[in-house]
Amino acid sequence: MISIIDDDASVRAATNNLVRSLGYTVHTFASAETFLHSAQLNDTSCAIADVQMPTMSGIELQSHLRAKGCRVPFIFITAFPEESVRARAQGRSDRLPDQAL
Repeated sequence: MISIIDDDASVRAATNNLVRSLGYTVHTFASAETFLHSAQLNDTSCAIADVQMPTMSGIELQSHLRAKGCRVPFIFITAFPEESVRARAQGRSDRLPDQAL
């Protein structure tokens, strides 16, 4: 079962339609908190989550689940394709390391 977590209803609906058209069972959630309190949490085999959501981001959701031992794979989506967003999703800093003088 694929869980789609996004605060934008139109993105949720479009992603839901796409993933269902590929033959997957899908559940959608308007927030990370709703997903965390859902009965579908333990049945999720893949999560598609928005990087930037109010209260808890997709990245924070993944970190929260990892801390609890949940290793479900995540696919992050975002409307902000900046390199700093990509770096956060990959768990790295977007700053260059200090160079030695």
